[in-house]
Amino acid sequence: MTDRTVLWTPPRERAEASALADYQRWLAREHDVRTSGYAEILEWSVENIEPFWETMWTYFDVIGDRGEGPVLSGDTMPDVRWFAGATCNYAENILRHAATRPDAEAIVGLHEDERRESITWSALRGRVGALAAWLRERGVAPGDTVCAVLPNIPQAAEALLACATVGAVWSVVSPDFGIKGIADRFAQIEPTVLLTVDGYLFNGTEHDLTGTVDDLLEALPTVREHVLVDQLPDAADRAAAAAESRASTTLYSRIVAEPVEPRFEPVEFSHPLWVLYSSGTTGKPKGIVHGHGGVTLEALKANTLQQEAFEGGRHYSAVATTWVVWNLLVNSLLVGATIVTYDGSPVAGVADKQFEICEREKVTNFGTGAAILSMIEKSGVSPAARYNLSSLRSILSTGSPLPDSTWDWVYAHVSPDIHLGSDSGGTDIATGFIGSNPYDPIVRGELQGAYLAVAADSFDPQGRSVTDEVGEFVVTKPMPSMPVKFWNDPDGSRYRAAYFDAYPGVWRHGDWVTKRPGGQYIIHGRSDSTINRGGIRMGSADICQAVDAVEGVQSSMVIGAELSGGDYYMPLFVVPQPGVEVDEELRKAIVARIRSEVSPRYVPDEIIAAPAVPTTRTGKLMEVPIKKIFQGASPDTINRGTAADPEVLDWYVNHARRFAERRSGR
Repeated sequence: MTDRTVLWTPPRERAEASALADYQRWLAREHDVRTSGYAEILEWSVENIEPFWETMWTYFDVIGDRGEGPVLSGDTMPDVRWFAGATCNYAENILRHAATRPDAEAIVGLHEDERRESITWSALRGRVGALAAWLRERGVAPGDTVCAVLPNIPQAAEALLACATVGAVWSVVSPDFGIKGIADRFAQIEPTVLLTVDGYLFNGTEHDLTGTVDDLLEALPTVREHVLVDQLPDAADRAAAAAESRASTTLYSRIVAEPVEPRFEPVEFSHPLWVLYSSGTTGKPKGIVHGHGGVTLEALKANTLQQEAFEGGRHYSAVATTWVVWNLLVNSLLVGATIVTYDGSPVAGVADKQFEICEREKVTNFGTGAAILSMIEKSGVSPAARYNLSSLRSILSTGSPLPDSTWDWVYAHVSPDIHLGSDSGGTDIATGFIGSNPYDPIVRGELQGAYLAVAADSFDPQGRSVTDEVGEFVVTKPMPSMPVKFWNDPDGSRYRAAYFDAYPGVWRHGDWVTKRPGGQYIIHGRSDSTINRGGIRMGSADICQAVDAVEGVQSSMVIGAELSGGDYYMPLFVVPQPGVEVDEELRKAIVARIRSEVSPRYVPDEIIAAPAVPTTRTGKLMEVPIKKIFQGASPDTINRGTAADPEVLDWYVNHARRFAERRSGR
């Protein structure tokens, strides 16, 4: 592993002007802690977790009551508590910027039909205050749950902030989820209020969603109030009629018509802010709860010190609301940046639509999934030749490893002077573990290193730290935005099983990584059976449940294999019922069911007829070992004695071998 290609080195003047450099100077001045370079400040932050996070509260002047309690209580993860006795409010720390930048843009909403909404900081504060007041009038109290089925539009961010303002708990999914997928997530957290959208445009087609509301409300019996977000100009009459037809429905536009000064609920540091979801590999998705204080501190650190966000910057992320990166986009408001939302196809009109948006909105920080960058690369266009991207300072690629060729393509065809970060974190912590910093060079295929105060490491199966070999990615010390809890997990057993069973007291994230001697990381993909398409995780069970309901299908198995060079392969193996063939008609029916019941995002790369699904003798599906074979592991790694039918196992091994030969061109 000696072939390391440096693609870009930050100019000295840029590094010295960064917020991290300012923080280090402040740290020396105020606390007599003197560090130079990234490795030294990282080492200090990891060795001094409590002083570091105390300085985060002070350096960023967090609004709230710090209290008298310690930064950290407890000895072993997950039984720790952050900032006991402290109170704060996520929304209050964002909307403070309305006082200093009232007429500047806070949110710009772009749509596929070229509509552009501009919401100033003053207007944002008033709209959030109006929705928060409406929620309180309807009896929504701290700890109550508000759910939304919304695309990436300004109203989604406003609604999140309104929930946070009153201390309610927020949860959102994208409208492309089927009703069952929505209900699997929301029913377990028992929302009192539901927001849905009248419709959305995607790839030139308008999707009217007003007709799905009754079915959604039937699937979510705890909902008392429904808010219809009316955002399509030509659907105003339809939305109004839908609202009039149901006593529990109110139009969003009417709620926020008149600004209201928000009244922020001071909540305990770990008070639930939002619920995100696990992939649901072994059942219904688990509700992952994050708190106000942890998200606020981690977001300030990550956006400012790691990713060079700044007040007045313009942040755009090509995301769906289901993906945690949407939450991270909203987090950019904490530093006083403008966020740009986009509701539409990522390739509407042109393959490099995303860079057209970057030019038009003078985006400084662009976040996207690695798959979108690779797609633009493969289209053959050169954004640098088509657009003025002089405002663009950084690209944050996440969701999956960035292919080697795409690293080179960005510097050749986007900009030779840009910070390309490939960061890794995710839903579980609502921030990053490893990735960007403003000092170190960008090396093809490598993440620059751990974020500040993240005790990252790579372990072998015996729990020993390993370097320059593949290991499990772990974190050995707590972080403030690690989940407060899982929903409906009173004794914490599911939480412990998810992260701490393999190495007690150590967070195992489920990624294969190689830790470099200099602290850089190479990510090889998930070490479990989670399907990870463009950064949005989905359990294989969710997909197979939909597929197995198709007439003519007996059983199925889907895997998501991370391949060399950053490629991702998602085959679906289908066992037909006796007398049925996996022909074009059945394939179309399967695709249609996945699109409607799960999401178009999870349509497989191939649908392959199989003799049976491989199971253990106890009936457990052997998707993880099959995935590893497709990723290049030796068939000898599978214990054939555990298989219910070793001949079925051999079929999959042979298929994986033929796939590898085809991919290598043999």
